[in-house]
This record gives sequence, C-alpha cells and structure tokens, in this order.
Amino acid sequence: MGILYLVALLVALTGMVILDHRFQLFFWRDTLRAVMVLVLGISFFVSWDLAGIGAGVFFRGETDFMTGLQVAPELPIEECFFLALLCYLTMNLVAAAALARKRSAE
Repeated sequence: MGILYLVALLVALTGMVILDHRFQLFFWRDTLRAVMVLVLGISFFVSWDLAGIGAGVFFRGETDFMTGLQVAPELPIEECFFLALLCYLTMNLVAAAALARKRSAE
C-alpha cells in the first residue's frame, strides 16, 4: 500500500504522455523546448518547496499511501512526480487551448 500514491501519479503522467502524443501538444510539437520548460517548471517548484521547508512552512505528511523515500529532508519522492505532473498538465492545457483557438479561427 506504501506505493499507491506514486503509482497513481505515474498513471496520470502516462495519461499526459498519451494525450500529448495523440494531439501533438507539447513534447511532440517541440521536444527541446518542452524539456527546457518542464525542467524549469519543476526546478522552480522544487526550489519553492525547499524554501518553504527551510522556513518551517512545509513538512512531509505521514500516510500509508506514500513510499517514505525522501529526496531531501521533508521532501518525499512523490512530490517530484507530482510537480512533473502539474507542469506537464499545465503545458498540455496551454497547448490544447492554443490549438483550439487556432482551429476556431480557421
């Protein structure tokens, strides 16, 4: 049961990849730019988390659904996958909105 949350995040990320591939939204449109944007987004939010942890605002919650593995003190591995999902979802939504706007203008 300790891996359930990570598995759910991986399933959701797989869904993002499938949607991206199907509609050519983000990575399949411009791979290099997508990698740079995703790395920058994840880096920003990890930095934000680390600043919050350092300030005593953020802390790791205890639940049976998480692995217990930590990237840094109070920063669980699942947080990195969640941030990847958050950034990927956002970029897919932005690209899908731009595609819909372009198609409606035609």
